[in-house]
This record gives sequence, C-alpha cells and structure tokens, in this order.
Amino acid sequence: MVGSPLRRANAHDREILRLAVPAFGALVAEPLFLLSDSAIVGHLGTAQLGGLGVAGQALNTLVYLCVFLAYGTTAGVARQIGAGDVRAAVRQGIDGMWLALAIGVALIVVGWPLIPWIVDAFGASPAVAPFAETYLRVSLFGIPSMLVVLAGTGVLRGLQDTRTPLLVSIGGFSVNLLLNVLFVIVLDWGIAGSAWGTVLAQTGCAFVYVVVALRAARRHGASVRPDMAGLRTSATAGLGLLLRTAALRIVLIVGTSIAARMGDPEIAAYQVGFQVWTLLAFALDAIAIAGQAITGRYLGASDVAGTRAVTRRMVWWGLACGVVFALGILAVRPWLPGLFTSDGDVRHLLLGSLILVALLQPVAGVVFVLDGILIGAGDGNYLAVTTLVATVVFLPAAFVLYRIDAGLLGLWAAIGLWMATRLLTLSLRARGDRWLVTGAVR
Repeated sequence: MVGSPLRRANAHDREILRLAVPAFGALVAEPLFLLSDSAIVGHLGTAQLGGLGVAGQALNTLVYLCVFLAYGTTAGVARQIGAGDVRAAVRQGIDGMWLALAIGVALIVVGWPLIPWIVDAFGASPAVAPFAETYLRVSLFGIPSMLVVLAGTGVLRGLQDTRTPLLVSIGGFSVNLLLNVLFVIVLDWGIAGSAWGTVLAQTGCAFVYVVVALRAARRHGASVRPDMAGLRTSATAGLGLLLRTAALRIVLIVGTSIAARMGDPEIAAYQVGFQVWTLLAFALDAIAIAGQAITGRYLGASDVAGTRAVTRRMVWWGLACGVVFALGILAVRPWLPGLFTSDGDVRHLLLGSLILVALLQPVAGVVFVLDGILIGAGDGNYLAVTTLVATVVFLPAAFVLYRIDAGLLGLWAAIGLWMATRLLTLSLRARGDRWLVTGAVR
C-alpha cells in the first residue's frame, strides 16, 4: 500500500521534470535577453540603463498581452493530444502562429506613432526618455518574431516537447549576447545596438519555430494555410487569458511608473531588481508550463484523479523551488549589484530591494504553479476575474506607500501584497472541482 503511492509520486516527478527542466531554459530566454542587455547597457550610464528599463517594460506589455498565444495554444493542443487527435492538435497550433504574425504586424503599425506617448506614460525623466524611445523604435520590428516564438513554443509544449524550445532559447540567447557585444561595445552603436542585437536574435528563433511547425504539419497531414475559423477560435479562446495578462501588466506598468517618478537611481535599481524577479519568475514558471501541458493532457483524456494527483505534486515542487531561489538570492546579494552598475546610489537601493525579492520567492513558486495548472485546464475566465481583484488590491497600496515616501522597499511590499492575494484566490479555486472540465474541448 505504501509502495503504490510512492511509485505514482515518482512517476509524476519524472513527468514534471521531463517537461519542466527543458522548459526552464526556454522560459528564461526573454529575461536573459534583457539581463544581458542590462549588463552591457548599464556600463553606458545610468540614464541608458533607466531607458532600457522603461522600454523593456513597454515591450513586455505589448508582447505578453498576447501570452495567450503560448498558454492558450499549449492547453488546447495538449487536450487534443490527450484525446488522441494529433492532426487536430498540430492544426490548432498552426492557427495560433498565423494569429501571432497578424497581431505582430498590427502592433508595429499602431505602436510606432505612439512611442513618445508610451515613454511619457511611464514617467521617464528628460534624461532617460530619449534612450527609451530609441530602444523602442528599433525593438518594435522584432514584435512579430517574438509573438511567433510565443505561439510556436505553445505548440511544442502542447505536444509535450519542451526540449526543442530549450535548444532554440540557448541559441537565441547566445546570438543575442554576441550581437550586443558587437553592436554596443565594438561598433559603439549605443542603446540602439542593444535593441538591434535582440531583434535579430528573436527573428532567428522565430524562423526555427516556423520550420519545426511545417515539418510537424507535413508529418501528421495537417494543413498549414490560414483558416479563418481556426483564427477566430484561437483569438476567442484566449480572451480570458488576455484579460488576466492585462491585469498583470497593469501592476508591472504602475510599478515601473512609480519607480521612474522616484528618480533616475530608483528606476535603474528597479530595472535590475525587476529583471532578477522576472528571471526567477520564469524559472518557477517552468513547473507551471509542465502543469499546463500535463493538466491539458490529463483532462483531455478525462483523468480527473490523475489531474488531482499531479496538481498536488507540482505545488510542492513550486514551493521547494521558491525556497531554494530565495536562499540563492540572499547568497549572491552582496555581489550582484556590481555586475550591473558602478553607481553607488543604484547599488545601495538594489541591495535593499533584493531582500524582499528573495522573501517573495516561496509565495511566487506556489502562485505560478497554480496559475499554470488552471491555464492548462482552460479556466481563463476565473483567472481573469481574480487577477483583476489582486490588481485592485495592489493599486491603492502602491500609491499610498509612494505618497508616504516608502521608497523602493514600499513598492516591493505592495507587490508582495499583490502576490499574497493571488495565492489566496488560486488556492481556493484549486481546492474545488469547477475547473476540472474533461474532454478534447473545454
């Protein structure tokens, strides 16, 4: 009796690790892009680093409002795999990639004339704003590639393949780093060189995903032509996730805006601290990605008991990884600021921020895992509502702490309150049964 649960737990662990370990590399690609950019641009000056911080938040907002292209595709493809229809799974994924390309082109057209307004909305100072605008103008051309990468990653995750995204991410990060060194340091292109390096690296990654998707379609006899019905399905299926992501981005935008209004050293320190947070968030989200793929497949196969069991196991993994990451941040904290800046004020602010970033990691581990599990179940509407609730809790807390001059520590404390609210709402949902909808289509 004891051996059977242990064997099941070990089987779940192997399944989680098989998907989560490679997913880690793919997930950290984007924050590694920005971290490497930060390390190089930071030595150009504080204003340049602040400009990268503002531009990075704006770009992340544009791109990750469309994260449903990855998450929704993962859940939908995984359900089809669980139901045994691989051809339909590939077809659904290709529809998502066509939708990604169309949205990317539209964002370039709409976003270009709005760049000065976007930078101003983030509260960038006169010294920071020109660098933020320069980075944004170049980086907009990489948006279609970034979205195609999101959708292509979702296709492969749904097919239970996280190794290929790992290889693409390693290649993309390596090319990005080399191009940044070449353009910024060797050719002295400044912050524009950093943006061009990232755009070219992302375009290469998108090309690889297109090739992989075409081969899968040929292998399983799926059409690769745009299908209007499929495009509409992909767009409408991600509406709840779009609203959820919009609520998340409001928190991140407001955080950057508040830090920018505190001063140039504060926005520079927040930029680095936030990129450390994002890197670790995506690392924790590797388990959530496993949760999306596994949950979708189990529910597609109508295995509710298996879904429950693997959910419990993934939550424990999330908590344990959060504790490990917290200890890791505290261990490297004395030396980390020196990698990004020589400005004494920025380094001092960053040292304080990293303590709160570390303390939030165990909470983040559970939150990101539960979020991924519910995405895999297709529970986007609940996620949209409860993420909005958490955002409503965050906003007044952040503004009050800003008004009383609580500084960056106050801002990170408000982020902690936001995470605690998400932990409560996600835990309540996971304990119930309403998210356990079975079948190939939710």
